[in-house]
Amino acid sequence: MVPLVLGFLSLCLPIFAVVGLGWAAVRRGMIAPAVTDAVGIFAFHFALPAMLLRLMAAQPLAQSFEPRFFAGYLAACLVVFFVLMAGAMLLARRRRGQGAAIGAAAAMGNVGYLGPPLLLPLIGERGAGPVAMAIMSEVAIVIALGSVLMAPMGERGVLVRVLRSLMFNPVLLSIGGGAVLGALGVAIPGPLDRFLGFLGAAAGPTALFALGGTLGRLSLDRRLALAASAATFGKLVAYPLLAWLFLGPLLGLEAFWVQAGVLLAAMPTATNAFVLAQRFHTGADEVSAVVLLSTVIAAVAFPATAWLLTGPAPGP
Repeated sequence: MVPLVLGFLSLCLPIFAVVGLGWAAVRRGMIAPAVTDAVGIFAFHFALPAMLLRLMAAQPLAQSFEPRFFAGYLAACLVVFFVLMAGAMLLARRRRGQGAAIGAAAAMGNVGYLGPPLLLPLIGERGAGPVAMAIMSEVAIVIALGSVLMAPMGERGVLVRVLRSLMFNPVLLSIGGGAVLGALGVAIPGPLDRFLGFLGAAAGPTALFALGGTLGRLSLDRRLALAASAATFGKLVAYPLLAWLFLGPLLGLEAFWVQAGVLLAAMPTATNAFVLAQRFHTGADEVSAVVLLSTVIAAVAFPATAWLLTGPAPGP
């Protein structure tokens, strides 16, 4: 058992080590925070879309898109969101906006930045489909839902502005474009495919380094750690368990889809949740603590989850 666990740790920890490198670079003042912001913009607007477009276009749509997976994963996501939101409002006496911020922190994983480098080595390039559907669930739907619930009562135009921004989201556009090409069976021309492959290869390192740089600007004291513990538990324990329940026993999907869904649900909280809370000036400190705490714990929890799901670690 110990060698298998160590195998998954050796596979996953180098990826989290790049996050740690970005964190250390910012904390020690080696680079300015604006540099990691620029690296993150490059990853989000260029490298990650190139990688997802290429991977999605290379697979038939029927292979990369499973409606029952999308429905089950989204159901788990929304249950976590509303249960944590209700708990924060009823038990911790938070306001609606703060409750929605905590719910979003528990339901919004870092599937864009951490999903491809962690998931694809474990289950292969077919994992691009589950990653794309998880991004659609946690980015498109949770951001829209969270924005409406975090906004002050009576504020108009919030949903319209959010939907407009999602329509031009480069990651969502690349997923849609790749899905269309895959459905039509249109192959990307050789030179363009090599360009997308070369650019997309930078997605993992740059996104992870930028994530670490963002974490380097966050702080975690005892009070915030206690406040973040429930949302962190919801993100790293309840969400994966619900994904397993919905995708496996309830929907009866094959092992590939169950494994992909649970692993994606086990990703730590995305920095987008903190950006969203900061934008609406509600619960930002608590959400920043969830982002930091869940990422630290996931460095060990994710390999353990992967080992429990998939058995022996894949070879190099």
